Amino acid sequence: MQAKKRYLLVSLGACLLLLVYLGGLQIREFHQHRHHLRHLKNPSGQDHPRQRWPQWINPLSTYLDSEEKDEDGTEPQLRHASPRESREIRANVYKNRKCRMDTCFDFSLCQRSGFKVYIYPLQKGEKISESYQKILTTIEESRLYTSDPRQACMFVLSIDTLDRDQLSVQYVHSMKAKIQSLPQWNNGRNHLIFNLYSGTWPDYTEDLGFDIGQAILAKASIGIDNFRPNFDVSIPLFSKDHPQKGGEKGYLTFNNVPPSRKYLLVFKGKRYLTGIGSETRNALYHVHNGEDIILLTTCKHGKDWEKHKDTRCDKDNDEYAK
Repeated sequence: MQAKKRYLLVSLGACLLLLVYLGGLQIREFHQHRHHLRHLKNPSGQDHPRQRWPQWINPLSTYLDSEEKDEDGTEPQLRHASPRESREIRANVYKNRKCRMDTCFDFSLCQRSGFKVYIYPLQKGEKISESYQKILTTIEESRLYTSDPRQACMFVLSIDTLDRDQLSVQYVHSMKAKIQSLPQWNNGRNHLIFNLYSGTWPDYTEDLGFDIGQAILAKASIGIDNFRPNFDVSIPLFSKDHPQKGGEKGYLTFNNVPPSRKYLLVFKGKRYLTGIGSETRNALYHVHNGEDIILLTTCKHGKDWEKHKDTRCDKDNDEYAK
C-alpha cells in the first residue's frame, strides 16, 4: 500500500513539473513574440499589419525548397559534395556570377580590327574531340577568324572544354594550369568557353574543374541560377554525329506554316532515376503523346540503376531500344 502511494506521488510530481515546464515555454515564447513585434516599426512609428497567410515564393521550385542557399540567395546543387568540393565549386562556378558585357568585356579590343575571333594554337600532345574540332573548324572557316591575336576581339581556347565529366575519357586534366598559362587569358576577359557536359553522376553540378573568370560561357543545360543574362550563351546539346555544316540547299521550305515535318518534338536520352535532373526528366514524360511529340528514355544509367527502377522502366527501356 505504501509503495502505491509513493508511485502515485511520484507520478503527480512528474506531471506537475511537466506542466510548469510547458507553461514556462509558452510564457517565454509569448514575451519573445511581443518583443519581436515591438521592433517591427515603420518610419511612421506604426506597427506593420500582421500577415495571416504565408507568401508562397515559387510553387514550381518544390524540389529546390530543401536545398542549401548561398549568401546571395542562390541554390547550388551541392547536396552530395564534400566540404572541400563545395568550396571548389563555389570558387569555380559562382565567383563571377555578376558579369555582364559592360563590366566583364573589353570593347576597346573590337575597335582595332572589328569583331575578330582568335583561336589559340593547339599545344603539342593535346587531343581534342571530334565535336570540339567541328566548332573550331567552323570558326576558322568564317570571315570573323584571325590568326593574329593582336587583331582579336574574342579568344577561343584550343583546349577541349566540351566534356567536363571526370568519369569521361575525354576529360582534360590539369585544366587550371593550362588555361592560366595562356598569354592573353587576362582572367578570362573577352574569352569564349564552350561546354556540353559538366559534373559527374548523380549530381551533375556545373563545376567545370577550373575558374572561368570573366569568360563568356556557351553551355548546354546551364542552370538558371548560374546563367548570367546578357553575357552567357545557352547552346543545345548536340551529339558527335551532328554535321559541321547544314544539309543540302532547299531542305527547309520558306514560310511553310505549319511545318511539313511529321514530328514537332523528339527527345531520346537517359531518364535519371535519382539525383539532379531526375524530377525534370520525369515531368517531361507527360508531354509525350506518341504522335507528333515523342520522348524516348531509358532507365539504364549508372551501375545501380536497377535499385531505383520504377514501374515504367521496362516499357521505357524497350521503346528506347527500338
